[in-house]
Amino acid sequence: AALLLAACSSAPPKAPPPPVPFPPPPEPARYLYERSIYGTSDVQEPGEEERLRLLLTGTSGKAGTLFAKPFDVAVHHGRVFVSDTVRNAVFALDFPTHRTFLIGQSGDAGDLGKPLGIAVDATGRLYVVDNGLKHVAMYDRDGRFLGAFGSREVLDRPTGITVSGDGSRAYVVDVGGVRSENHVIHVFDPRSGKLVQTLGSRGREPGQFNLPRDVAIGPDGLLYVSDGGNFRVQVLKPDGTFVRQWGHAGMRYGQFSRPKGIATDPQGNVYVVDAAFGNFQIFNAQGQLLLFIGHRSERNGPGVFMLPAGVTVDDDGRVYVIDQYYRKLEIFRPVELPADKGMLVEPPPAAK
Repeated sequence: AALLLAACSSAPPKAPPPPVPFPPPPEPARYLYERSIYGTSDVQEPGEEERLRLLLTGTSGKAGTLFAKPFDVAVHHGRVFVSDTVRNAVFALDFPTHRTFLIGQSGDAGDLGKPLGIAVDATGRLYVVDNGLKHVAMYDRDGRFLGAFGSREVLDRPTGITVSGDGSRAYVVDVGGVRSENHVIHVFDPRSGKLVQTLGSRGREPGQFNLPRDVAIGPDGLLYVSDGGNFRVQVLKPDGTFVRQWGHAGMRYGQFSRPKGIATDPQGNVYVVDAAFGNFQIFNAQGQLLLFIGHRSERNGPGVFMLPAGVTVDDDGRVYVIDQYYRKLEIFRPVELPADKGMLVEPPPAAK
């Protein structure tokens, strides 16, 4: 057995498949599909036994926890957080160190009921919208519970969240419903837990919402809201003042059918997931369509989505997209970023 292990250990590893470009040829590639994550075993470093099994059978047999119904994703310096509504937890996946753990299952006040939208601030503090408990739970970067804000008296059907970099403001989307008028964005001060302001009301006019789904803060300091029932993106000042909007219902690119997650990148581009199209569309800050990635299919594969939900972009430009149907997280890398560079693969600098 030792000889077999030695022989197998010396066997050359299989070359990874070439990255899948988006858009496909003959157009010049702008993003490359990097990998799909289905659970903790896709991040953890395999041991000798798993390596042997992989060489002999093509499967690692590595124990791990799979996503059950992932919803949203947030990233801080190579640590990826994924909320899961069936696991009632947030997965923490630290790519540089291959460490993984679950947040919200400690048997204390920090346990989660139904986690949906998540966000991080510049320090890595994690904010989790709990649709079951009707509050936002806060954790440090390592999953220690810090407290919560919001209540059933304020939050009806909370879904999405974004947080200012300094952690002084949290914008929580309340999706409302057919019989509810709470189609709004609540602004909280996480440090005090106080409700500072409520933005918007139900309607179709500028500054109003109909089934809003998610919100992101751009590098310009403006709020970008996926206004699902109005089939548009609205851009607002932090106090709710209307700035501009784009999009309407339709099946063409640049239009929307079921817009869900929204994110911005350091350059100010806006990423909008559409569950009906099975893709995410990339716009500039003025609403001009730049690119779309993905399509619907009953056969899973790179860039294939049946029920995409959350999306985020890290400081290196990598795009992270959740698909609930295939229970996966897909990662796309901008072509100008080398595969071995960036916070997803490089450990953070040691603290001085």
